[in-house]
Amino acid sequence: MINAVIIDDEIINVTNLTELLLKHCPEVNVIASAHNADDGKKIILKNNPDLVFLDIQMPGKNGFQLLQSLHEYSFEVIFVTAYDNFGIQAVKFAAIDYLLKPINVAELKIAVKKVIDKNLQKKKNYQLENLLELIKQNQNHNEHRIALPTAQEIRFVNPKDIIRCESSNNYTTFYLNNEEKLIISKPIYFYEELLNDYGFIRCHQSHLVNKKFITSFVKEDGGYLLLENKKQLPVSKQKKENIKKLFTKK
Repeated sequence: MINAVIIDDEIINVTNLTELLLKHCPEVNVIASAHNADDGKKIILKNNPDLVFLDIQMPGKNGFQLLQSLHEYSFEVIFVTAYDNFGIQAVKFAAIDYLLKPINVAELKIAVKKVIDKNLQKKKNYQLENLLELIKQNQNHNEHRIALPTAQEIRFVNPKDIIRCESSNNYTTFYLNNEEKLIISKPIYFYEELLNDYGFIRCHQSHLVNKKFITSFVKEDGGYLLLENKKQLPVSKQKKENIKKLFTKK
């Protein structure tokens, strides 16, 4: 799923684009919208989207000025404009595409597919980075480390030192057994497959936990996992049977 925000000074344009995405691009989830550059900057910083649909010509600051005010950004940009002459400028800003109003559905689908393809490539590159790090390590499974890019650095962490992971929007917080927390600007599903071989289980949409730190599965209050540090993690209905099987095996 691609989390997107729409920034356009015309409310009707936001509504129309949201409806087009809902109908023709279900892989895009519109999580917020704004009607000027200043509010647009706020929702970008707050939501950390994968994709921004950005109107160019707006009262006050335009779309280009909004991007300049951010200095750097990790999301993809699809400019939406009524003026064809902005195309060259859009390319200079490394936009993944730009759409002319009124939006053509076929062109919208093509632009969204470019975002999906680029995100998949980013994921492959990151997985390769982890693979290369593993190759460097001793073949002893206990010595393997994974790369976790924080805002300040790339940390290499042994999975056995990770108690759990918790998601919040597009961020994942790693809780280590030395009480350190690492906040990574990637969603939790990005790490689920990577950590599966190290004894981690997904007990909830927002939680991934290292089995060795689980003390018990408590059935009351809808069911939750109790960890060694007394932390309680919810267990979703969809995951409950897998959790029960885990303790049956024990």
